[in-house]
Amino acid sequence: MARRRIQSRNAISPWPFVAMAGMAATFFLYAVSGLVAPWWGVVLLLVLWLVLFVVACRWWTPHPRKILILPVIAVVVWFGTLTAGGAWLGWTA
Repeated sequence: MARRRIQSRNAISPWPFVAMAGMAATFFLYAVSGLVAPWWGVVLLLVLWLVLFVVACRWWTPHPRKILILPVIAVVVWFGTLTAGGAWLGWTA
């Protein structure tokens, strides 16, 4: 007798938890940017991270899989900002 797995409409998706772990990891990247970027650059980066975090919180229930893109966007923006700041604005460690 084969057992069928019954899916509930209220099943909890693991993807928002994975995305929030990614957002927590990216927070540390943004926070230690002060080693390279000036204080105002770090403040702007942290404000951007906060905006991404608020979007992740708002998407938790309606879009549980879309949240996964936010930590990726956060890493790409962080890397691009520090690279551009080093190339054009002279940010150095």
